[in-house]
Amino acid sequence: MNSPDTPAGRTRFAVDIGGTFVDAIAYDEETGQIRLHKASTTPGAPEQGVLDAVGGLATRLDGVEAFVHGTTLGLNAILQRRGADLGIITNEGFRDLLEIARANVPGQHMYDFSYAPPPPLVPRRRRVGVPGRIDAQGDVVQDLDEDAVREAGRILVEEQGLASLAICFLHSYANPEHERRAARILRELYPDVSISVSTDITREYREYERTSTVTLDAYIRPVLSDYIGTLEARLTEAGLTHPLHIMRSGGGAMTAELARRAPLMTVLSGPAGGVVGASFLAREQNLPKVISFDVGGTSVDCCVIEDGEPGEVHEAGIDGFPLLIPIFDIRTVGAGGGSIAWIDEGLLKVGPHSAGAVPGPVAYGAGGTEPTVTDASLALGYLDPAAFLGGDMTIDADAARAAIDVKLAGPLGVTVPQAAASVLRVLLARMVGALREITVERALDPREFALLAIGGAGPLLGPMLAREMGIATTIVPQVPAAFSAFGMLMSDLEYEFAATVLRSLSDDSLAVLESEFADLEAQGDEVLSAQGIKPEDRTLIRRLDIRYHGQEHSLGIDLQPGDTAASVLARFNAQHEARYGHAMADTGQILTLRVRAVGRLAKPALRELAPAGPGGPEAVGERPAFDVATGETAVFPVYDRTTLAPGHEVSGPAIVEEGTSTTVIFGDQRLTVDTYGQLLVTGTGGTL
Repeated sequence: MNSPDTPAGRTRFAVDIGGTFVDAIAYDEETGQIRLHKASTTPGAPEQGVLDAVGGLATRLDGVEAFVHGTTLGLNAILQRRGADLGIITNEGFRDLLEIARANVPGQHMYDFSYAPPPPLVPRRRRVGVPGRIDAQGDVVQDLDEDAVREAGRILVEEQGLASLAICFLHSYANPEHERRAARILRELYPDVSISVSTDITREYREYERTSTVTLDAYIRPVLSDYIGTLEARLTEAGLTHPLHIMRSGGGAMTAELARRAPLMTVLSGPAGGVVGASFLAREQNLPKVISFDVGGTSVDCCVIEDGEPGEVHEAGIDGFPLLIPIFDIRTVGAGGGSIAWIDEGLLKVGPHSAGAVPGPVAYGAGGTEPTVTDASLALGYLDPAAFLGGDMTIDADAARAAIDVKLAGPLGVTVPQAAASVLRVLLARMVGALREITVERALDPREFALLAIGGAGPLLGPMLAREMGIATTIVPQVPAAFSAFGMLMSDLEYEFAATVLRSLSDDSLAVLESEFADLEAQGDEVLSAQGIKPEDRTLIRRLDIRYHGQEHSLGIDLQPGDTAASVLARFNAQHEARYGHAMADTGQILTLRVRAVGRLAKPALRELAPAGPGGPEAVGERPAFDVATGETAVFPVYDRTTLAPGHEVSGPAIVEEGTSTTVIFGDQRLTVDTYGQLLVTGTGGTL
């Protein structure tokens, strides 16, 4: 924590909103100094939490060179069903597409015979079909009935009072003209109504997924637009003169103006910052295999990073609703520091419900009555009530223990320490499940990876998880509690453009598609130019989504200079075999063309620190805590991270505190400090 001042020189800011706290980070490009401030999330007025966090670092923003922001506001609006009331305009006869959906059952509900898909966000009375049809080749079969479009707008806006509309027509990925014409008509008639057009977000086939995508965009567009506009105005009042940038869910940043036009691209922008930062560290330190393990107040977000590149998907889902946007392949579990522990028919469960920022864990003394993971960590001795958030926040450990006693220990017939340890066991089991999904279930051995523990609770839980999964090394980077914000400082400006083509993979097809690629690249160049990116700082990356004939899903293959159909197919076969364990002799089929436009921005460099002097580090205190290596309470020496330097080593059990985060090293583990000041926890595996 630091006292506020006015930035001087070249300073970059990044801010990440979580479910419990807002993390703000300031990086001085000249000195390499990083300063951090946390403030409570303010759900009723989310921009205020951002301003509170920023205000802890600077009273004015006149000297700020760049400002990047990640938020889960759109995601929370979807999860909590607090988006806008909206309507859908589609083809005549297709208003029931959202109910028809897909017949498949999600994997996590495979054996749940009572499973029911989530109800549509848009009731049937708010969906209107209009005459007009385009076929799969992009040819007009029936002209768009413009009078019917006007009537649909009248019904939805004037009669039903809706302020947001989504437009999605069949096969518009092949020819978007009907969608664009309908949007022009509606914007002329109702300039104050928010209009989302499916082909402005994705030019890919699958009408249900595309309809779902544009529906989610329209659902959160008014919420995000109002928030970003308000925040931009408040930051300008504070002296910010450079553009506000918003993180994309698939990495990279976009201007606030573009984020208001495509809010769905920001839906997972908070966790994306952590993945970008983890990828940066992996590349800079030549770490071939890393798992980012981001534990905040409400969730755990995990992502596999190989050779410095995170996993990415172009078809994901949120709470049962499919999305057709590029997004990091992140597995999210509703289990964080604020996750509530509760008894269900005699069984202990943790999450997915969270105490959030309001009222928060019982120990916060803000009205919370249900014990959380943070309360259990206090009861086990891992956290110091007097040093929580550097001593800036008052914590009542006795209240935490009392709540665990009444709500958990008593009903289970165990002691408070036993109940608290059981909370972490249950939490750990859920975390192991999330990591297995993105490693073991994809033929990856987690023991070959390093675990990057980030987020406020990541350093506390990371060494514990590593023991369980046999992971040899846990890395705790600098400023782990605000690492997602740090990752945002590593971001470039990125945009992706795509078009469905459905062609057999052949040299002739590659030649024909050259003009399609050129069109997409022109769009990318135009967007980057509008953001002030110089030509020498632009990169355009071509990719083909390829599948075998008859398959439903595809794999992305980056094109390289001089590629032929044979070389592309060879890389596809190799990737298919690595992912699924086999390749086929069939020819390939090109599903989608993609161009990623990247505008490179200056980034902070990793700085090596001065090595430790003679003698080992000295503990600043000690306290009893639960050692998972022995299953007993032991005395843990406590170290201040600011006193640890490269070359220092500490044998467990031990605790390292740094104000906004706590690293716990157990009795069969060892801590070393690397040349960048990162904490490396190594040791044997085991179970909690």
